[in-house]
Amino acid sequence: MRAWVRRTFASIRESYNYRLYFFGQLVSLVGTWMQDAALPWLVLQKTHSGFDVGLLMFCRYVPTLVFGLYSGVLADRFDNRHMLIATQTIEMGVAGALALMTLSGWTPLGAVFSAAATGGVALAFEGPNRHALVFRLVGREALPNAVSLNSSMFNAGRAVGPACGGVLIALAGVGWCFAFNALSFAAILIALVAMRVDELRPVKKSERTGAIGSIKQGLGFVRGSAIASAVIGLLLVSTLVGFNFRVLVPVLLERRLHVGAGVFGFLYACFGVGALVGALVSASINRASPRLFIAGAVTMNLGVLLITPLQSKPLIAVLLLISGCGFSTWLAAGQSILQMVSPDHLRGRVLSVYLFVFSGLQPIGSLLAGWLTQTGGTVLAYGVAGSSGLIATVTAAVWLRNSRVIATNAAEATVPVV
Repeated sequence: MRAWVRRTFASIRESYNYRLYFFGQLVSLVGTWMQDAALPWLVLQKTHSGFDVGLLMFCRYVPTLVFGLYSGVLADRFDNRHMLIATQTIEMGVAGALALMTLSGWTPLGAVFSAAATGGVALAFEGPNRHALVFRLVGREALPNAVSLNSSMFNAGRAVGPACGGVLIALAGVGWCFAFNALSFAAILIALVAMRVDELRPVKKSERTGAIGSIKQGLGFVRGSAIASAVIGLLLVSTLVGFNFRVLVPVLLERRLHVGAGVFGFLYACFGVGALVGALVSASINRASPRLFIAGAVTMNLGVLLITPLQSKPLIAVLLLISGCGFSTWLAAGQSILQMVSPDHLRGRVLSVYLFVFSGLQPIGSLLAGWLTQTGGTVLAYGVAGSSGLIATVTAAVWLRNSRVIATNAAEATVPVV
């Protein structure tokens, strides 16, 4: 057991800067997930419309659709730590504005959607810098472990945040979730400022070519790598027509199960608990594995498909746990693979492609998920999500088996895929 713990949390033990980053981000993410649970609940209580929840997610993530690829260009040119300090400060201000609005009782939908969009702009520029900074904190050898620990941190917040948010909503209202989130950003800002700059790994920065040319370089690398194409392709299908948990889970709980805020927070957190377990398993394996990538995607989508006809809260809770486990395993393995195969001077742009698909296209997926719930209810929405995800996963697995090799570094060295 001790050996497993040492292996799983190796990056935290060995890197002072990563340790600061991990715990600062963990506190901040609890607040972020409290807000992410509170916003859909606020909109649902005002409108009782799954489409409006989808529209909220559209406002939150459409900035990544607009700015996502260009944010990778900036991540390859400028200091990732400084960029994160700027974006986290903006997101703190957005959370504070939401807290003031809701605590004062003034919550017009237009203002809520505008706040979500403003935070989304900061999020668009945060993503590539946040992921690229991890490489500078731990280096190439420890990268798979650190990426998986990032996923565990993200999903610990996903597990704790909604559960706390549900209790806080029931006791005091949604405004206090936003207030806590605003305060929680102080933790990551202090961590970023306190880092030992001389211990950050040096990386080659990109040349200052035009924005369009720089974006094409990142896209060209993804297109030319079999494993990168498989990761991005499966992510593309999952984002557009697969499991959009931010829309589908709240609507399932409110419309089919008719739960209150406390049970809503608990069941919403079940997905996060499963995701935390999956991330810790990935961290203990400590390598980027295409097999793990495919296995995680199968687990997630099969769990979603099995939820489709169910009415039982305990069974749905178990399947949300299983789906969450597969979700984080799939994402952590995919992101580790992309970071490992990317040359230093392209890493930000390759990650921006990943985030453009995962977050930037999510507005379209959110609107589609909301439309499906309005048209055919949660049965149709979950059926489409689970079946399309499984079909895409099988296609990706066949593509990888036929390709047989993946690029492991900028020199295009290869190792067997399966």
